[in-house]
Amino acid sequence: MRQRTIRDRLLSLLVEYQPKFVSGEEISRQLGCSRAAIWKHMEELRQQGYEIEARPRNGYRLMYRPDRVAPEEINLHLQSNKLGQDIRYKEEVISTQQHAHQWAREGAPEGALFVAEQQTEGKGRLGRPWHSPPRTGIWMSLILRPPIPLTEASHLTILASLGIKQGIERVTGLPIQIKWPNDLMINGKKICGILTELRGEQDRIHYVIFGIGVNVNTPVEKFPEELRSIATSLAIEAGQTFHRATLIAAILEELEKVYEQYLASGFGKIKKQWEDESQIKGKQVIARTFQGTIQGIAEGLNSQGALILQTDRGWVPVLTADISLK
Repeated sequence: MRQRTIRDRLLSLLVEYQPKFVSGEEISRQLGCSRAAIWKHMEELRQQGYEIEARPRNGYRLMYRPDRVAPEEINLHLQSNKLGQDIRYKEEVISTQQHAHQWAREGAPEGALFVAEQQTEGKGRLGRPWHSPPRTGIWMSLILRPPIPLTEASHLTILASLGIKQGIERVTGLPIQIKWPNDLMINGKKICGILTELRGEQDRIHYVIFGIGVNVNTPVEKFPEELRSIATSLAIEAGQTFHRATLIAAILEELEKVYEQYLASGFGKIKKQWEDESQIKGKQVIARTFQGTIQGIAEGLNSQGALILQTDRGWVPVLTADISLK
């Protein structure tokens, strides 16, 4: 487990006591640091938008807590073994994937997470842009180093979609559907996209990066006109906003469970669970591939994670495609 910083522990203490005061003496005792050090960290929190009241003989009280996805906020909620134990954070980036690739090349440990409040050029599958307005969603990239051959890399997007779905459902209670291979949907509209990028050789994978974009608190008016009929947010669907750091922690925890199950037991159980929870199994679908369009009934996944379609020509495996229901 990651060693928590003094600022992490200070924020945790203020949240624990909220809305009551906690004395400087108690903070100093629990954190094992001087009053001067406490004051320094209080000022850092204030600069990040936290409103902290200081009152003689009473101590400190947290009055307002901004919705941030900074490490100290995520760490308040996260209970994982590896995923999210190392976090890098920026207010604004071109793309979290760009930063994650650089970090991975520098030797980032498995489970390292890069997260930002805004992406100016977020990207989805096939180089498409991903709309990432500031402080409304989750824009993050997760680094894994799975000990599997490159030939099994297609399993990873499948297990990622399953774990992320379970994390979102745990916090929101909303029914999330999986659209093969990398989209999560509500009522036919996209709320989450997963971009899987990797570097490796035939016999091993050096690293994998999951780019995860979740429309959390995005209001309708923040979506471009051309996206309003195909995209939505958790807040729109639930009629309430959600604390994004809490949601990130749940996603990482559930994704870690699925990932550990995969490493321990292989793809079989993950495949069955995905098929049970997918929205397209047994339905007529259209698969638009680089080679052309295929129509058929989605039968499930094969051992490589390809979607199997029952067509007039028999069973056809589809590894890469845009899928839509007929």
